Amino acid sequence: MTVGLVFLIDRLLPQKIKPVLVILFGLLSIYLGYMIYESINAPIEFNKVRRERFAQVISKLKDIRNSQEAYKTVNGKYANDFQSLVQFIDTGSYTITTQRDSSFMRYDKAYQIDMQQDTIIIDTLGTVSVKDSLFGADTRYKTMMDVPYAQNNEKFEMKAEIIDKSGFKAPVFEAKVKKDVVLFDQPTDLLEKEKSHQSVEEVNGAEIKVGSLTDVSTNGNWPPIYDRKNN
Repeated sequence: MTVGLVFLIDRLLPQKIKPVLVILFGLLSIYLGYMIYESINAPIEFNKVRRERFAQVISKLKDIRNSQEAYKTVNGKYANDFQSLVQFIDTGSYTITTQRDSSFMRYDKAYQIDMQQDTIIIDTLGTVSVKDSLFGADTRYKTMMDVPYAQNNEKFEMKAEIIDKSGFKAPVFEAKVKKDVVLFDQPTDLLEKEKSHQSVEEVNGAEIKVGSLTDVSTNGNWPPIYDRKNN
């Protein structure tokens, strides 16, 4: 078709119009070449941006999970808001204990003799700061509610509840953020495709989250690649 079009232009159009058409076709070729490049390069750039941003979001979700697990260890439930969680990290402490097996003699009325009874003795050794245990000198926990790369300073959504599991009252929590918030400036078609992922190698669904309000779980919905430490 291109060869035929060039032949017709050469044969039928006046000579003075040909330079204009050459320029127009040259610009069109550049534009089409750019569009082809973008169609190939856009997904590559999208994946690069996605991996970088998701890694930082997931890092914060891990901090939230670690903090919530510490809160539950001390309080028997999860924190329902970040203010309570941060305050707990600032002031909370673990009780350090050790346990050892022991035994003693007790008179048994049935056998009418002293018999050995086994027991476990728990000794309290002291306490350790939650902050020092989880974060050391790092103060990043004070901003763990802030979503990285968010355009409008969005925060993670977090909620804690007590659910019934086979008659057992279990504390649960969930923290999450929509992918739309993290990838707000990315191409719409690629973002929609990202939100529809259902694969063991991807962050599935329209959100990045940790924990669950329906199951007793503190897992995240990201693949193992985000749990590998960088060199």
